[in-house]
Amino acid sequence: MKPGTRLLWWLPGSAATVLILLLSLGPLAALLWQAGGLAPRTLLADPYLRHVLGFSLWQALLSTLLSLGLAIPVARALARRRFPGRTLLIKLFGLSLVLPVIIAVFGIVAVHGKQGWLPQLLHGFGLTPGNYLYGLFGILLAHVFFNMPLAARLLLQSLESIPESSWRLADQLGMRSSHIFRLLEWPLIRAQLPGLASLIFMLCFTSFATVLALGGGPKSTTLEVAVYQALRFDFDLATAGGLALVQLILTAALLMLQHKLQSSPASRITSHRPCLRPDRHQPGSGLVDALALAIGLAVFLPPLLAIVVAGLNPGLPDALTSGKLWLASGQSLLIALAAGSLATLLGSALLLTSRHLRVREHKRRAAALWETSGSVILMIPAVVLSTGLFILCMPFADVFALGPWLVVLVNALMALPYVLRTLSAPMQLVVRQYDRLADSLGVHGLHRLRLVEWPLLRRPLGQAAALAMILSLGDLGAIAMFGSQELTTLPWLLYQQLGSYRLTEAAATALLLLTLCFSLFWLVERGLGGKHADH
Repeated sequence: MKPGTRLLWWLPGSAATVLILLLSLGPLAALLWQAGGLAPRTLLADPYLRHVLGFSLWQALLSTLLSLGLAIPVARALARRRFPGRTLLIKLFGLSLVLPVIIAVFGIVAVHGKQGWLPQLLHGFGLTPGNYLYGLFGILLAHVFFNMPLAARLLLQSLESIPESSWRLADQLGMRSSHIFRLLEWPLIRAQLPGLASLIFMLCFTSFATVLALGGGPKSTTLEVAVYQALRFDFDLATAGGLALVQLILTAALLMLQHKLQSSPASRITSHRPCLRPDRHQPGSGLVDALALAIGLAVFLPPLLAIVVAGLNPGLPDALTSGKLWLASGQSLLIALAAGSLATLLGSALLLTSRHLRVREHKRRAAALWETSGSVILMIPAVVLSTGLFILCMPFADVFALGPWLVVLVNALMALPYVLRTLSAPMQLVVRQYDRLADSLGVHGLHRLRLVEWPLLRRPLGQAAALAMILSLGDLGAIAMFGSQELTTLPWLLYQQLGSYRLTEAAATALLLLTLCFSLFWLVERGLGGKHADH
């Protein structure tokens, strides 16, 4: 390599880091300034706010216990049984990771709402279920819908890592199902539980769209929803800033705990052949597995089916003619494209600098520090970041006039950690494998980008951009803070329709949002990644 050819290795990462820190630390400084003398201790002296904090922790704890309590028997049943549709079911479990929260909420309302499938079925039997959906029960139901499949998939991977030799030995020893669970399965499950529990607890504690849609009133309000209400309904900047700081402190503590407890996935290599377990025919095991799968499917499948069935509604064509629906669709797409592109650009810039330090300079700690600057946003929930930006911009400009740009910035920052995870390994691999060859051939600058980097990185770039755009397309946190009559996205429109029980219009909005999510993901991934991007 010629001296001086990489003198500017620090520039892309520095520019990205400065922008990220300005957009994250600036709002935090605004929160500190606005909170002023309203210390968290003073804030928590208010009985209602103590109730909000207590409910936030309580619903997150219950959601975690219920999700894991159901995920363990479901994972055991999937590991022990082979049945038609098993592979499809495991793939459907993966939908919970990418399905926009507000679409899932629509499916849950369509099944459990006043006019939902289950109440109608119970009315047919002469039973009156009442309005059980809104409040703690609905929040727990939605959280189990999202987190039980995630936990079951991760636990299933651990259980399937048990080698065939262990199963043969268990068969020879005549081990019963209880012995197999205690000696073979429980050690793997126990190793996963602390990390899984901390992850699910954090996801439920910072849940915004679910609680906003299904909370049902002040009795079932979490910190994030209280921040939103203090700012949008009461315009109490001091309370909003103080609550946001409490939320930030607790989220940072939870993230540090999660990082400490997170365990590595099973590293043993196993064959893809189904392993015939010796306990599959033992008395009672079939009934236990059937019961676990029935409960798991009853929670997970009906809302998914309701989303699809809503597309067959006779009133759907009329609902699809709404000008407001298509205006929201256009604004959603523009915001998603801008936020996804910005997140991909920032992530690529950070990784250009960090990979130089990690691979060429062998300075791993410095490289990790650069990448950490992009993941610092994980400590700041979207509502907290939006609140800080609102307070920061309010003295200088019309916040709602800047709404589209602020939503783009918030969504881009929230998607940045996912971009970094997707691109980090491929970008390092390019340097490790082709750096010396490119230098020896004198391929630098734009020629290297065109001939070496782009062909090898276009697929992961496509995946990263598509994921960032989908996350932005389904986001409700930022638009809830900056939305207005002039700025409405599909998730915000769907939330408003659900709140006023316009289920036919909500069905059209949910179907269109779901179609746009999958279409945009496929188009961006194939457009950037090439025709083999999905292989």
